[in-house]
Amino acid sequence: MTTADAAPAARAPVGSQTSPILAVEGVSKSYAEGKQRRTVLADVGFAVAPGECIALLGRSGSGKSTLLNLLAGIDRPDTGDVEIMGRSITSMGEPDLTLLRRRHIGFIYQFFNLIPTLTVAENLALPLELNGVATTGRRQRVGALLEQVGLDGREAAFPDQLSGGEQQRVAIARAIIHEPALVLADEPTGNLDARTGAVVLELLARLFRDQGRTLILVTHSRKVSEIAARILALEAGRLSSHTEALSW
Repeated sequence: MTTADAAPAARAPVGSQTSPILAVEGVSKSYAEGKQRRTVLADVGFAVAPGECIALLGRSGSGKSTLLNLLAGIDRPDTGDVEIMGRSITSMGEPDLTLLRRRHIGFIYQFFNLIPTLTVAENLALPLELNGVATTGRRQRVGALLEQVGLDGREAAFPDQLSGGEQQRVAIARAIIHEPALVLADEPTGNLDARTGAVVLELLARLFRDQGRTLILVTHSRKVSEIAARILALEAGRLSSHTEALSW
């Protein structure tokens, strides 16, 4: 199956009255460059419904990494607000942000970010341990999820004993094992060859479609963005839903 053939992830019905999982309102961000300031994001706003898959599409320098950092609460906007599950994270203190991320947000990174000294099972169990899940419950969830991503029997392997595609499957499993309300994926196939990336992307789409989870997918690839129910394009710090107007 190619990336273009992967079925879209589940999304909330159009017109649903469900409150958004994520709401971004009038967000702007700039950084100092010498004596000047460079605007990276300008008046960005959008909302994401529960169970929706959104792709943020943009080339290098478009502002997508900055926007992802704002959504995760890693950085703060100059103006505007970001709300997750109805709570503003813009003015939230670091202890509360840490708890919010630990309990309600999952992360998938381009370079996997698995802990090399932990086994596959230990990498997956860590978010559950931090959230106070008992040992028996951790083992059950780890085993069930490894089976879903096609890695049952690899519990005792270390990350450097896995292929890139296998590592990214573990990373996807780790991102959803604590059943977060929102998952943020940063170029999840960017460090994989085309064939392996297609397989991982199909797995990602299937998991989110079947489980009805909410996914924000950041990518520079139009093909990768096609798994999303909705594509928002970032160009020169501004957001557009009209991807056909992109200049690249």
